[in-house]
Amino acid sequence: MRMLIGAVSLALLGGCVSSAMNEARHQTPVRVLASSKATPLVAQCIQFSWQDEAVFGVDASGYMNTAKDGGMTVYTRGAESFADLTPQGTGTSVSYYAAKPDDSVAMRRMAAMATCL
Repeated sequence: MRMLIGAVSLALLGGCVSSAMNEARHQTPVRVLASSKATPLVAQCIQFSWQDEAVFGVDASGYMNTAKDGGMTVYTRGAESFADLTPQGTGTSVSYYAAKPDDSVAMRRMAAMATCL
């Protein structure tokens, strides 16, 4: 029973996160960056760097989804920050979105993301 409640809660939370990300995608990204690395490698690096508690403290979170077109999304709890990764030839294009782009945490996430490129 507990597992069922947990699964339903995650599904509902996923729906909320997805709608917040879809709304943000209708706006211009905070930053668009490029990498010569493969998309899965960049995504894993971003996810790992966003989970660094030494940098982000209690805000350390990083989750990853794979899209049907081969793209990937790395996002934080509540999708306050997320990165859409799209394969571009042998490299990757990264579009970074943040609910509060001038916030110090959002800026640290962008800096951590840039180290993965």
